[in-house]
Parts: sequence; C-alpha cells; structure tokens
Amino acid sequence: MFTGTAVFDLLLPGDSRSLKAKRSYVRPIVAALRRFEVSAAEVGALDLHGRAQLAVAVVAAEASHVQEVLDSCERLVAGRPETELLSVRRRLYGEDD
Repeated sequence: MFTGTAVFDLLLPGDSRSLKAKRSYVRPIVAALRRFEVSAAEVGALDLHGRAQLAVAVVAAEASHVQEVLDSCERLVAGRPETELLSVRRRLYGEDD
C-alpha cells in the first residue's frame, strides 16, 4: 500500500478581498480535485484573502498509480486560469515508512 500527498500553494486574483470571495475560487477547485477520488481540502492560509493552500491525499496499491493521480491533480490546479500555482510539495509514503 502506498499513500501520497500534495500541497498546492495558490495565489488568488486581486478581487478576492473577502473570505466569501476566496471561497468562491477555492470551492470549485476542491470539488474538481475530488473527481479524482482523492481527499481534498483547504489546509492553510485560511485567514489570508489572496492566498490558499490546498492539499490532496491518495491511497493505492502501486506507487506509480499514486504518482499518476497526483500528476493529474497538479495539472488540474495549474491549469486553472483564475489562480496562479506558486508551489507544490509532494510526499510518497510506502510500506517501510
């Protein structure tokens, strides 16, 4: 069994000056990520209006499948035209961890 995580640091558009506006950008991304059958949530920068940190976690029998799913999630987040992906932190955990 392998588990993988990815944390995406996002810069939101300038019009996200309230938490309500921030939520309008974050919610659709989290919903789209969940279509990959991963756990997804906003995990950081909760009080910052112009930034968001989203995380995904996946469990699979093969490490290659975990990598494929995380790659798909990263492409989805990076492809959103309304946000800018600043950084991605990934971790892969195997049977020995």
